[in-house]
Parts: sequence; C-alpha cells; structure tokens
Amino acid sequence: YKRQSGNHGMNRSAYTENRSGLQFDPRTKIVLLLLCVISATIASSLLYESVLVFAITVFGCASGKVRRSLFCMAFYGAFYILTLWIRSLEKGVLYTVFTSWLGLFYTVYPCAFLSSIILSTTKVNEFLTAMNKAHIPKKVLIPLAVMLRYIPAVREDWGYIKDAMRLRDVTPSLFGLLKNPAMTVECLYVPLLMTASNTAEELSCAAVTRGIENPKPRTCLLAIRFRGRDLVAIVLAVFILILGFIRERLV
Repeated sequence: YKRQSGNHGMNRSAYTENRSGLQFDPRTKIVLLLLCVISATIASSLLYESVLVFAITVFGCASGKVRRSLFCMAFYGAFYILTLWIRSLEKGVLYTVFTSWLGLFYTVYPCAFLSSIILSTTKVNEFLTAMNKAHIPKKVLIPLAVMLRYIPAVREDWGYIKDAMRLRDVTPSLFGLLKNPAMTVECLYVPLLMTASNTAEELSCAAVTRGIENPKPRTCLLAIRFRGRDLVAIVLAVFILILGFIRERLV
C-alpha cells in the first residue's frame, strides 16, 4: 500500500509539472475574467486600456503562452497607433465610423485576449474538478465543460476544411468570398456548420458516457488548490479595477 501511495504521489507531481509556465487555479482564471470584463467596460482612456492589456500579457507569459501573449500585445500596439492617427484627423464620416468601431474593439479585445489564454491553459478535467470544489450546479457545469472542448474541436475541423478548399483552388479569405461567393459558401460555411453540429452532438454523448452526470463526488489526480500565485493575480486584478473606478471618478 505504501509503494502504491508513493507511486500515486509521483504520478500526481509529474502530471501537474509536465507543462511549462505557472499553473493557476481554474477558479482564479474565472475570477480574473470577470474582473477583466468589468475593467474593460469602465475603461475611460487608452492609457488605462493599455495597462489592462499589459497586465494580461504578463499573465499570459507567466502561464507559459509567451509567443501568443507577445503577438497579441503587438497587435494591440498596432491598433493603438492607428487610433492615435485617426484621432488626429478632422471630424467627419471616416472619423465617426472608425471611432465607433475602435471603441467596440477596445472593449472586447482585453476580454478576448484573456479568454484565449484561459482556454489554451485550462484542461477540461481541471475545470470540472475546480467547479466541483466550488459547488457549481450541474446545469451550469455541463454546458461550460462541453464548450471548453467544443472550441478546440471546431478549430481543428476548420483547418481540415481550409486544406480541402485549397485542393479545389478556393481561397478561404475575404478576397475569395468576393471573387467566387457561391463556391466559397459551398466549400466553407456549409461544411463548417455541418461539422459544428455533429461535433456538439458527439461531445455531449462523450461527456455523458464518461459520467459527467454522476452525482457522486468527482476524483482527479490533479492537485487543484489555491496557491500564493493565485492570490497575487487576484490582488493585482482588483488593484487594476480600483484604478479604473478612481480614474472614472476623476474624469
């Protein structure tokens, strides 16, 4: 029994330390996402928005997604420069259209940025274990678990569909849609919708088969618990949110 317990501890340690970067509790990630949504909603200036995006970049690099985080930060920087250029223009139709669109972009982008990091660093079994510890109802837990597995599956099917389109000399882009709209819709959107529908049904059946509706307490080899890094991340997120409220009052 002692030998089995020792091997079990070694397996748990190897399983939890197999990935690069710091491992945050899934409950911490959900709290960070909620705080990010509030911070992006009350953002009153580009400077505060830049601080928020920089904080998300640091979180992504700490989670092991360095390349993705730096790319998203550079993409945001390009739009930041574009916004400064548009602000220097005289007011008119172009100014109004781009200002409205960029306002929506700055509200959604931090949340989408953080969501991509969370989805790429959180496994379904980690999420289920953390949500069970938080006593989340099954009616809420099951759709979220299927959604976490659904997005990567659809992304994989999207790659297969694009490869098949290239074999038929159809470009999966806006230019290809304008050049040959009927063929693009036939080769891209119809297979994607059919695949997405089948994937959703298959994932739901797989989740039920694996006992996701089992009322018994769920067990997991992963050590899901709050650590010091989780506390630091939440405190910094709350601090950024408080800065947003203070700046909004001052403005």
